[in-house]
Amino acid sequence: MSRIKVIQEADATGRLKEVYDEIVLKRGKLAEVIKIQSLRPESIVKHIDLYMEIMFSKSLLSRSQREMIAVVVSAHNHCNYCVTHHAEALNHYWKNEKQIELLTKDFSLLKLSEQDKNLCAYAVALTKYPSSNTNNEIIQKLKLSGTPDEAILDATLVISYFNFVNRMVLGLGVELETEKGTGYNY
Repeated sequence: MSRIKVIQEADATGRLKEVYDEIVLKRGKLAEVIKIQSLRPESIVKHIDLYMEIMFSKSLLSRSQREMIAVVVSAHNHCNYCVTHHAEALNHYWKNEKQIELLTKDFSLLKLSEQDKNLCAYAVALTKYPSSNTNNEIIQKLKLSGTPDEAILDATLVISYFNFVNRMVLGLGVELETEKGTGYNY
């Protein structure tokens, strides 16, 4: 049970019903992270716009890299809800649940590319120690390995976005759906 009032899909009217219906049409169903914002329908719209821009727009980072970063950030924030959802999305690309499970525990145990190792290290460092010089060191490693500034910016956006969403989910007590985050259109 969330810590604030949530309007369920069956009870939605007016603008909220329009927003819910559009999301269900595009994603296949309605996630709890969306319903937690039901008291402010326009915040849902803006949230979805931001999510789509950061996670689905054209980027020098692949979709799987962005999902990988989402899982690492969420794991380090102990946000089971987001880990579960984005591990499911990442598995759409990796097709290896054991590798994803290792990613949630310690990415250094995986055979990742140098760029992906550095992206994961950056996700951890920026999440846990946002003002640390370690972030500058990791950015330099990313640049030395050929990662363009645009990709570094995109990684920073993904990391920042998931820190935001993790705090909303954890702060408001969003619980995982009975389907355990499965069945969404990616």
